[in-house]
Amino acid sequence: MVHYKTISEWFRAWQLPKPEHPLISVIKVDVARMMRSGDTSTSFCDFYCIAIKRVTGAEDLKLKYGQQPYDFNEGIMSFVSPGQVTSLVVEKDVEVKQSGWYLIVHPDFLWNTTLANTIKRYEFWDYAVNESLFLSENEEEIIVGIIQNIHRETHNNIDKFSKQIVISQLESLLNYAERFYNRQFITREKANHKILDRLEKVLNAYLSSGQPASKGLPTVNDIAAMLYITPKYLSSLLRMHTGQNTQYYIHEKLIERAKEKISTSELSMSEIAYELGFEHLQSFSRLFKAKTQLSPMEFRQSFKN
Repeated sequence: MVHYKTISEWFRAWQLPKPEHPLISVIKVDVARMMRSGDTSTSFCDFYCIAIKRVTGAEDLKLKYGQQPYDFNEGIMSFVSPGQVTSLVVEKDVEVKQSGWYLIVHPDFLWNTTLANTIKRYEFWDYAVNESLFLSENEEEIIVGIIQNIHRETHNNIDKFSKQIVISQLESLLNYAERFYNRQFITREKANHKILDRLEKVLNAYLSSGQPASKGLPTVNDIAAMLYITPKYLSSLLRMHTGQNTQYYIHEKLIERAKEKISTSELSMSEIAYELGFEHLQSFSRLFKAKTQLSPMEFRQSFKN
């Protein structure tokens, strides 16, 4: 695994000229590269990378971000934060053409700025590459315009205003990206509802499988992994369409299943709690009462009155 500690190291690996600034760089990409069958690479870096790119001829490449596959035909804008692992496998000889922009920012550039404290709040840093941002022509024009402004500023003679101007441009870019992601959750309604349908099926299947008794309560990470999406992307999608986060959604499904078992079986409350994955009856009882305003036993009694 290759670890790029500096932007200069990354530039050398990609046979690019030395960056003009060691902590921030903008690259306009318009290249064709021959990739050989069997070539593999796995890497991570110590800086942020924002990419707007189109790739053709990449049908025989397999890119993974963490453990998630990426279709090069999906999206055109992606975000990689420090420490995130990417891997590439070439299945056969192919010429790959790529065009677009890369914006690379080392965390040290953000030191002593407001963005140093707020950059992690943007949830798309934790989205996988296959959860890329689709941009309309107008949106792409806005993003590229901001990147070009940063490019000009980092290539001008640096003065006391330069860094703050670049920081403000970066904040604008991130805010626009957040807006466009929210738009994407709405406009890609069919694809998003397919994910939500799968979420319900996956969670119901897990709760019906008997696995909770041995594996425990379903976690947000477990459910996201079953859906092949990142936990942050799933939570963002759910909040946009239901107003709930993933943990809340899981709890709602648990209580639905608990109500069914309490009302239709003679199992004890301890047995029901165990079957649903709770380690302790008290935890189950607290959650049930918080959701229904009744204890599990009071709920059962209401069916006998």
